[in-house]
Amino acid sequence: MKTRLLEITERIRARSAASRREYLARVDALAQRPPGSRRMGCANVAHAFAAMPGDERLRVVAERAPNLAVVTSYNDMLSAHQPYERYPELLREQARQLGATVQVAGGVPAMCDGVTQGLPGMELSLFSRDTIAMSTAIALTHDVFDGALLLGVCDKIVPGLLIGALNFGHLPCVFVPAGPMASGLSNTDKAKVREQHAQGLVGRDELLQAEQAAYHSAGTCTFYGTANSNQMLLEAMGLHVPGAAFVHPQAPLREALTREAVTTLLGITRAQRFTPIGRLVDERVIVNAMVALLATGGSTNHLIHWVAVARAAGIRIDWNDFAELSAEVPLLARVYPNGQADVNQFQAAGGTGFVMRELLDAGCLHPDVATVAPGGLAAYTQAPVLQDGRLRWQPTPPDSGDSSVVRPFTTPFSVSGGLKLLTGNLGRAVIKVSAVPEERHVVEAPAVVFDSQEGLQQAFKAGELERDFVAVVRFQGPRANGMPELHKLTPPLAVLQGKGFRVALVTDGRMSGASGKVPAAIHVSPEALAGGPLARLRTGDLVRLDAVNGQLDALVDEATWNARSLQAIDPGHAQDNAHGLGRDLFGGLRRDVSSAEEGAITWM
Repeated sequence: MKTRLLEITERIRARSAASRREYLARVDALAQRPPGSRRMGCANVAHAFAAMPGDERLRVVAERAPNLAVVTSYNDMLSAHQPYERYPELLREQARQLGATVQVAGGVPAMCDGVTQGLPGMELSLFSRDTIAMSTAIALTHDVFDGALLLGVCDKIVPGLLIGALNFGHLPCVFVPAGPMASGLSNTDKAKVREQHAQGLVGRDELLQAEQAAYHSAGTCTFYGTANSNQMLLEAMGLHVPGAAFVHPQAPLREALTREAVTTLLGITRAQRFTPIGRLVDERVIVNAMVALLATGGSTNHLIHWVAVARAAGIRIDWNDFAELSAEVPLLARVYPNGQADVNQFQAAGGTGFVMRELLDAGCLHPDVATVAPGGLAAYTQAPVLQDGRLRWQPTPPDSGDSSVVRPFTTPFSVSGGLKLLTGNLGRAVIKVSAVPEERHVVEAPAVVFDSQEGLQQAFKAGELERDFVAVVRFQGPRANGMPELHKLTPPLAVLQGKGFRVALVTDGRMSGASGKVPAAIHVSPEALAGGPLARLRTGDLVRLDAVNGQLDALVDEATWNARSLQAIDPGHAQDNAHGLGRDLFGGLRRDVSSAEEGAITWM
């Protein structure tokens, strides 16, 4: 394994030693207890299993058969989660055949950033992660389970389920994905129509037609955003049935993989190869997830989410760790928005198995980690297939099926992972440069400061931005308004860049896995509402975003800069962000949330 990756891992381990030790002590104490049906009072046991058929109740209570929890994000309005409707039936049937029982322990909320983008609901999106974690805890707190099957795919759902499960770290857990929808209108063509609409060249009818052609059936969106990055990371962490990430929801192979999740989970319960999730997810596994993210150009949202996930397991990581790993990890995949392909083309070209094999061969992954599957991390270099109706695994082909989509580590798209940490008098931020043209990695231009994304859109429509500038959109952090994603800004900024202007975005908000060709310094910390330096910035100040040297500075003389007061957000705008459409209920979370670099955590 690469020496530098070992050094970074050791640094994380040393930094986390005390908190990890305390966490594992709690995990081990809970793991040593008798099963729930033996240690609980008779009334408790009766309540827990009252709805079970009599034969299953006998099995779990008298025969002490394994009882598995299902925590599901099923709802039928969101394409990624609609396939989960049938899963409990499949999982129960498979468990029954294997002498076990299954109970749906609870559901977690699942919202879609695509539905709420640019709308008030988006201000609840980031906080939904911790709400999901708490919902997972409520589901599992009935405490009668020998393991858990976690059903979730999208942006905040997987990190939330994972944080919740790590708070029940004594339980073995397997994540059960649902797969991507079939390819529709290409992501590139969809983006073109969006840009044309931003310029007034096509109307709402044409835009709606394009969007519905892109998002058209059950399954995850096909671009490589946070949802599909989640699936790559779970493969790298060894928490899936190997190769389960990107199989279509209606494919026969998908049902076979779903059933196999029960077999896999039973294989790591007490009676077998006991592997509780709290022990499985150690600092090496966290590093493996970070490497997989960087090697595939995945979502920048995970620079927030995986900090929180690691913290739930007693492990401390920060943006320096991501940046230093990025310098050592080659970029092996180009999937939209970092390329032209979608995740179905990525899967056809070799997918997760190809990337995992290449990273292992390159010495970029810890190979000696526990996984839910027998065979360790090497199992995740193989591809699942159905042979005569039976699930089998075979080696991933040695060569890429499409070298424009995935490449071996010997000829990567880039020698680094394409993520940079930016620091300077404007704070700390991150930028994903894997989709940004090299000539745009440095932008120096006057700032145009906005306190909302609506302000920038209005200025664009009024023709006020036809020039070189750095758009600064502040008061978008967790404390201000829940840190919404700002993808409504992508089309106008892309249009201006396409006209030849040198433009960039600086914000304490998010852009996530769909950030693309416009340079964007995001997650600026500390945020403006918490006294961060973006509140000192004024329209007209010269700003330098330098992704080559890792700098983010206002080029204002130091005396003037330090003498400036912090501008406050407009009171009327702040009030709008605090009330209506459920936002009132999240006031406490906005008040208590940690910074983006600290994981935007509301529970510590």
